Amino acid sequence: MTNAAAVEQLRDAARDLIRPTGPVPCLTRRNRLFDLGLTAVVGIAMTHYVSDNLRGEATRFTVPSPLGQPTGSGDLILLLSLTVLASAPLVLRRRHPLTVLWIVMGATALTPPYAARLTFYACVIAAYSAAAYSRHRVPTLASLPLAVLLVSRVRDGTAPTVPDQYVPLLISVPLVVAAIGLRTWKLRADEGRTRLSRLEREQAAALRRAVEHERGRIARELHDVVTHHVSVMVIQTGAARKVMATAPEEAREALLAVEAGGRAAMSELRHVMGLLTMDTDDAPDPTGAGRPADLAPLPGLDQLAALTGRVRDTGVPVTVTVTGQPRPLPAGVELTAYRVVQEALTNMVKHAVGASAAVTVAYGADHLRVEVTDTGGTPGPAASAGDGRGLIGLRERLAVYGGTLRTGPRPLGGYRVQALIPVETP
Repeated sequence: MTNAAAVEQLRDAARDLIRPTGPVPCLTRRNRLFDLGLTAVVGIAMTHYVSDNLRGEATRFTVPSPLGQPTGSGDLILLLSLTVLASAPLVLRRRHPLTVLWIVMGATALTPPYAARLTFYACVIAAYSAAAYSRHRVPTLASLPLAVLLVSRVRDGTAPTVPDQYVPLLISVPLVVAAIGLRTWKLRADEGRTRLSRLEREQAAALRRAVEHERGRIARELHDVVTHHVSVMVIQTGAARKVMATAPEEAREALLAVEAGGRAAMSELRHVMGLLTMDTDDAPDPTGAGRPADLAPLPGLDQLAALTGRVRDTGVPVTVTVTGQPRPLPAGVELTAYRVVQEALTNMVKHAVGASAAVTVAYGADHLRVEVTDTGGTPGPAASAGDGRGLIGLRERLAVYGGTLRTGPRPLGGYRVQALIPVETP
């Protein structure tokens, strides 16, 4: 290893030592007021201690101090200065805990042995604050043993740092604080478990709603696909059966139309089933129908010609009119418009035998209008099998895009299905 690499590693290690390991404490107004009051209490108490107990220390103690033996008023000024130096930084003990600890430790080191009590309490508070709030963990852990060493120096012939009558208090206070802290922790843990349970219940309810919504969507898709194609196939099969003996060629054309309708139905059913198997793309398909990734896009307005063509093959005249400027629309909007036409033509085939139909697609500036009208007819054999779910499903589809559906008889006979779907202005 080269010298440059070793120096760089040392620099990285030094940066790691001083790098913050936590967020900056967020102080509330209550925190600031508490720290200000604590600083005032410590400062006032130590000032009172200096004035009442340390005036005659120079005559009773002869232990040398780092600053020399105190004499007269100069000693009083020194002790008061140390009091301010040790207590004033405590007001910043949450914002700059490590800096406060170092300042108080410096004041402790400068304090004469006979006045050790002067900085003892400030040093304890500063050490606790550094351990609790400092973002610089490594320097803090290195400083705490030094703080302990400074406040525990042996002082022969001096008064005890903590008076004997206060020892029970200093033992009981941490026990009380620990008990309160434990109770608070238990309460917060219980609240956390309650909150977690509530979130789990809400998540489970949301999941159930999502599953129900997905089931409804798939049911609508299946209804639209199966009802339309099966209705058309039933009519074509019935027509082929009636003319099979007298017009075999017409029966053959009808059966070919049934076959084409069946293939179209299978293709759209694979689309719907693909929605259920999107997470099993790697699994083999035993039917040979292909995986979802191999499927063509869902039907849209560009496939209206094929849809109306299948209906025409049943002998029902259908015209398609497109007004406005055709333009690409979102896939969901086009699928919804396609399903509106599909459902309307399916209902016409079942409920208005002998009618003709007209499909109108109008591209507006801010909406798409889809209208299907018929001239009226007699109900077919399949009319009694309807349950009204088709129109309900259409309204739900349109509601997703803010659209509306209007249905009802026409004044001069027949039936009208009209859908308005808002679209973005190009």
